[in-house]
Amino acid sequence: FQALRFAVEEINRSPDLLPNRTLGFYVYDSCAALQSELEGTLWMLTGQSPAILNYCCRESPPLAAIIGHSLSTYSILMAHILGQYRFPQVSYFSTSSLLSDRKQFSSFFRTVPSDIFQSKGIAQLVKHFKWTWVGLIAADDDYGHEGIEVLRQEIIKEGICVAYTEYISSNFIFKNIWNIANVIKESSAKVVVAFSTDIYLIPVLDEMLKLNVTGKIFISSEGWSTSNVISAKKYSSLLYGSLGIAFYSSNIQGFHDFLNSINPFNTSGITWSKLFWQEAFRCRLVDQTNIKNSCTGEEDLETVQNSYNDVSNLRASYNIYTAVYVIAKAMDDLSHCQHLDGPLPKSKCSDLDNFKPWQLLYYIKNVRVNLSNGREVSFDKDGNPPAVYDIVNWQPGADGTIKQVKVGSYDSRNSSGDVFGIKTTTISWGTKNKEIPLSVCSQSCPEGFRKATRQGEPVCCFECVPCGQGEISNQTNSIECWKCPWDMWPNSARDRCLSKPIEFLSYEEPLAIILASTGVISSLIPISIFRLFIRYKSTPIVRANNYSVSCILLVSLSFCFLCALAFIGYPQPEKCLLRQAAFGLVFTLCVSCILAKTVIVVFAFMATKPGSRLKKWTTPRVPYMIITICTFIQLTLCIFWLSISPPFPQYNIEAKPGIIVVECNENSQFAFWCMLGYLGFLASVSFTVAFLARRLPDSYNEAKFITFSMLAFLSVWVSFIPASLSAQGKYTVAMEIFAILTSTWALVFCMFLPKCFVILFRPNMNTKEKLMGKDRSRM
Repeated sequence: FQALRFAVEEINRSPDLLPNRTLGFYVYDSCAALQSELEGTLWMLTGQSPAILNYCCRESPPLAAIIGHSLSTYSILMAHILGQYRFPQVSYFSTSSLLSDRKQFSSFFRTVPSDIFQSKGIAQLVKHFKWTWVGLIAADDDYGHEGIEVLRQEIIKEGICVAYTEYISSNFIFKNIWNIANVIKESSAKVVVAFSTDIYLIPVLDEMLKLNVTGKIFISSEGWSTSNVISAKKYSSLLYGSLGIAFYSSNIQGFHDFLNSINPFNTSGITWSKLFWQEAFRCRLVDQTNIKNSCTGEEDLETVQNSYNDVSNLRASYNIYTAVYVIAKAMDDLSHCQHLDGPLPKSKCSDLDNFKPWQLLYYIKNVRVNLSNGREVSFDKDGNPPAVYDIVNWQPGADGTIKQVKVGSYDSRNSSGDVFGIKTTTISWGTKNKEIPLSVCSQSCPEGFRKATRQGEPVCCFECVPCGQGEISNQTNSIECWKCPWDMWPNSARDRCLSKPIEFLSYEEPLAIILASTGVISSLIPISIFRLFIRYKSTPIVRANNYSVSCILLVSLSFCFLCALAFIGYPQPEKCLLRQAAFGLVFTLCVSCILAKTVIVVFAFMATKPGSRLKKWTTPRVPYMIITICTFIQLTLCIFWLSISPPFPQYNIEAKPGIIVVECNENSQFAFWCMLGYLGFLASVSFTVAFLARRLPDSYNEAKFITFSMLAFLSVWVSFIPASLSAQGKYTVAMEIFAILTSTWALVFCMFLPKCFVILFRPNMNTKEKLMGKDRSRM
C-alpha cells in the first residue's frame, strides 16, 4: 500500500509525467475471500454498492485501470469480469500461465513474469546442479496446478525425472499432510520443488518436523522464496540450504525516507496505520498520556528496524511501484497522442477527463517505461513483462533465523543468450559435508558402461551395463556403446579403443622356433638314411626294397619336413599361394612311392605263380609310372585350385576377439579338402594293399612296415581334422605343422628304422638267404 502511495505522489510531483494532472486511487481489501473480491470488482466498475451491472454512476474522474490481485485465482476471476468491459487490469503478483491467454483475458497485464518463465528458471536451476530425481509438491489451487504442470514439462525437457507429485489441500483442513510428509521422507529424491505459498507449506513443514525428516533440499517458487513467516528458527533444520526463484528486487530511491515519515494521523488508511504503529512501538494509541505503554503518534520510525522499513530487497513493493508507473505512462502517451494510430482521434488525445478504459488499453499494450533504476518495462503480446528473477539461497542468520541471500539471476533480456547465472561458491548448503547434495535415482554410469532403463520406471532409474565385446563408451551416463574400428579393440576399462595386436606364427616365438628347429633337424634324418643307402646299395636289404624308389621316398620325406617352414612367419601372398600346394605335392610324392613299393611287392609274389599274367607288371618302369600318375593327378588338382581360387593372406578379426590374426585364406575350402582327400585316398589304398599282403611268404616282407606306416599316417591326419577345427589363430597353423612333422616321422620310423637297424646292427641278417627265409635254422 505504501509503495502505491509513494508512486502516486512521486508521479504527481513529476513535471514530465502527466504534468498538471493529479492521480488518485481507491483501495479495496477483499480479505482473501472470493465473494468479497467479486463484490469489490463490481463496486470499482459501477461506483456503488451493491453494484448494478452494466451501469456506472461514477462520472468523474474516470477510473483508468485496476491494480491487482496478488493471487492468481482471484486475478482470474477479476480478469473474466474486467475483460468483458475491456477494462485494463495490472497485477503485481499473479503469475499463473493461464493469464497469458489473450483470448480469455485480453485486458490483463502484469509486472511479474509468467510461471512459464519461473518454471524454466527452476528447471535450469535443477539441471545446473545435475539433480535428475526430484519430488514435486504444490498447492491445490490454480497457482499450484498450473505452475507444477508447466514445471513438469520443463524439467522433462531437461532430462529430469519426477519421483512423485503431491498437492497440498487448499481448504485449510490439510487431511493429506501426513501422507505428503511421509512421501517426502521415504522417497530417494533429495530435492523437493515446492510450488506453493507459505501459508500452505507451513503444515507440511510442521509434519516433517514431527517425522524427523532430514537431508532434503527445497527448491522454492516465488510464492514463498522470500517469506518471512517460514524464515523462523523453527524451520531452519529443514530449509537451511534451500534455493528459490524470487521476483527481481531493486531499491526505490527515496522510499526509505517516505516510509519513515509516515504518521498514523496524516496518512491514508488510518485504521491500518494505527494498527501498524501500535505493533511497531508495542504501545497503544490513546488520548490520555498517563496510560501505561501509550504512544502519541510522534514516535520516530527511524529508531525501528523491521521488515516494514527494510528496503534492501523490494520485490512486491517494486512490482506495485512499476504497475503505477505503467498506467501513468500509458495515460501520458494517450494525452500526447504518442501513437498516431491509436483509438482516439487526434483532437481528443489530450482529454483525460473523458476517455474510456478500452481506449487506454491500447496504450498500455504498447507502453515503454524507463524507471529510475534504469530498467525498461514493456509487455509482450501476452501481457507479460521481461522475465527477470533473483536466485536466492536460504542461509542461517546470526539470530538463528534464515536469511535469503541472492546468489544468481535468471534474465530473459540477456542478449548473449545466457539467461541463467549463479555463483556456486556463495551458496551455503545444509548438508553435513557442506557440499552440493546428490539427488539421483541411479548413480551415474562411468565410462565403459551404458544406461539400461529399468522396466516400468522413469528413464532416470537405470542399471549400468558394461559395454559389449568390442564396444566402448567414453563419457559418463552414455545411453549406448560404440563399436571400435575393425582394427582396434577396447582397453580393459572399455573407455577407449586401442590398436589390436597382430598375431601369426612368428619365428621370434618359442613355439615357432621349436617347430622350425624340429623340421630342419628332422629333414637331415632322411638325408642321412639316403647316404646310408648309397653306401650299402649293393647289400640285399637295400636292393630288395627297390633302391631307386627308396631314394625318391627319402628325398621327398626330407622335403616334407622342410615344407613345414612355409607355414611359419608372416603370411606373404607368395607363401599363401604355394604352401598348401607344396605340402600336397610333396606328401603325394611320398605316398605314391609307398604305394608303388606296395604294389610291386604284391605283383612280385603273385607273378611267381604258374601262368600269371602279372609278370609284365614287374618291370622297373611300373613303380615310376605309378608315382608319376599319382603325383600328376595331385598336380592337376593344385593347378586348378591355384588358377581358379588361389589362396590369399587375410586379417581375421573373428577368430580371436581383440586380436587380428594374419592368416592364409584357402579361398576354396572344396579345393583344399579335395587335395587333402586325394592324399588320404592314396594313403588308404596303400594301407589296404599292404594289409592284404602282410602274410606273403618272406622273412623280410616290407608290406608289414608299409601297413604300420600308413596306419600311423592316417591316424595323424584323421586326428588333425577335429584338432584344427577347435584351434584358433596361430595355433591352427601350429597344429598343421605338428601333423606334418608327426606324419613324416611316422613314415620315416616305420619304413626305414628296421632297415637301418639291420644294416648297422645286424649285418649278419643282411644276406639273401635271410631275406628269402632259407636259413631259418641258424636264426
